[in-house]
Amino acid sequence: MVKRHHAVVRATHWLNALLLLGMIASGLQIYGAYAHFGPRGAPYPLLNPWDGSGFPAWARLGGWLAGGLNWHFALAWPFVLTGLAYVVFLVVSGEWRSLLFRPRDIRPAWEMQRYYLGLRSEHPPQGKHNALQKLAYTTIVSLGALAVASGFAIYKPVQLWWLTALFGGYELARYWHFLLVWVFVAFTLLHVLLVLLVDRASLRAMVSGWYRGRFPSHD
Repeated sequence: MVKRHHAVVRATHWLNALLLLGMIASGLQIYGAYAHFGPRGAPYPLLNPWDGSGFPAWARLGGWLAGGLNWHFALAWPFVLTGLAYVVFLVVSGEWRSLLFRPRDIRPAWEMQRYYLGLRSEHPPQGKHNALQKLAYTTIVSLGALAVASGFAIYKPVQLWWLTALFGGYELARYWHFLLVWVFVAFTLLHVLLVLLVDRASLRAMVSGWYRGRFPSHD
């Protein structure tokens, strides 16, 4: 038995998962009120497979536009605070060192990808987290910050005009915010799939904090 995850990491992990699920569902409810980017009736140059169409009721939260907005804003602040608590813990505890993806991790990430694809028989050496996990965690934290920033750019486009301008204007800020939803969905599905197929013990570790077994090798 190896101690793998601190209580703060486990709590913020599960809280963010629930909050993110609610924010996605309420965001889809908000999107359904105007399922198009750009001026009404005018084509938009960027890809949107759901242009002009809504999402099924089971995927939405709020029932109507005002309900979706209420849920979205109610969940947004806990999501931000939970994310900040996680980042502060990583900095204070020094855990960020085992999670941050660095240039030296590019080659190990490629070797780990080859292992997952069956192109390499032996599991590459790793520490607490392998290079692909570092890349995923570093990327998702960065994208979480972008999602929050683009959300504020949409919420207060006049007061935060400079932030909205950084995203290319209101319509582009709304588009990037919507696009990030599907990045989070894809990340979550891939994350769960890899846990179930490759390392189920890590799921129990995220609940209890303890990892039963041995890592393939350590740095």
